[in-house]
Amino acid sequence: MKDIAKRFAQNPLLSPADLIPSTEGLEITCLLNPGAFKFQEKSWLIVRVAERPKQKEGIISFPILTETGDITIIEIEKNDPELIATDARVINYKGTDYLTTLSHLRLVCSDDGINFYEPEDYPKLVGEGILETFGIEDCRVAQIEGKYYLTFTSVSDNGVGVGLRTTENWKNFEKHGMIFPAHNKDCAIFEEKINGLYYALHRPSSVDIGGNYIWIASSPDSIHWGNHKCIAKTRKEQWDSKRIGAGAAPIKTEKGWLEIYHGANDKHQYCLGALLLDLNDPSKVLARTEDPIMIPTANYELTGFFGNVVFTNGHILKNDNDTVTVYYGASDEFVCAADFSIKEILSLLKYN
Repeated sequence: MKDIAKRFAQNPLLSPADLIPSTEGLEITCLLNPGAFKFQEKSWLIVRVAERPKQKEGIISFPILTETGDITIIEIEKNDPELIATDARVINYKGTDYLTTLSHLRLVCSDDGINFYEPEDYPKLVGEGILETFGIEDCRVAQIEGKYYLTFTSVSDNGVGVGLRTTENWKNFEKHGMIFPAHNKDCAIFEEKINGLYYALHRPSSVDIGGNYIWIASSPDSIHWGNHKCIAKTRKEQWDSKRIGAGAAPIKTEKGWLEIYHGANDKHQYCLGALLLDLNDPSKVLARTEDPIMIPTANYELTGFFGNVVFTNGHILKNDNDTVTVYYGASDEFVCAADFSIKEILSLLKYN
């Protein structure tokens, strides 16, 4: 397998200790999977910040939001026979699934794309209402005609779906609710309309029939979506055999829409690959990489809160029209960056 990522020497760019917890009594456990965008001539990330109380001996404790937005802490003894806690990310207690952390979204910016800081007077984005009581996660950002579209994972005991908020100034947000109901995530909106329609990649999931595949949908208004079509599936005994999902907004090239996606195998190793979609009909997949273009190899990608993971939902194109800086989550704990050559990715595609 060929890893073509040019990792930043400064990685990790952000670690949990670099930000201040949102609430007294909580600590930041992980920084994950940032969306990325340009605004006011700076590079910005909207980072998923995962928090929980400091853990006590013999007890698992985690926060959830009430419907009114207040935080409540649940504590469970580790030896409770009704507790299933084999995954660092999710537990099951008395038949109900819970996340071990509560996530919100935090804005950071940078003059050089490397050194990020938290600016003043910009709000944190937090879960709101009955569909976000377990938090909001993994925001993707698309800029269309001067407006920013934020798609993110909304989590509650009702399930996992896709929420949408829009903004023009990153201080005032319009909330559009859940645009893809449970179970769905990994939603990336294209950054221009095609034949007058918005397009988005998304990932519905099935526990019985089907699998964790990449779908596409179109919309007249970015809120009401239809014309759904499955465009890419997992591949048996390969690096993306267990699940796949979209990264950030597809990149427009002369050959087609280039989508960098994540895939995982049955050992929960997450890598990155690429798809090429038709410019005029992005439901047509023209080509796909056989091997991953990025594999967890660095220490900060192999060990952490949930190791052996590289996962992206944000990138920024550089002025040379070939280099794309991919911002990614490493081992579900750190925020990192790597440069890729678009031409090199295109050269690795295998056409249908």
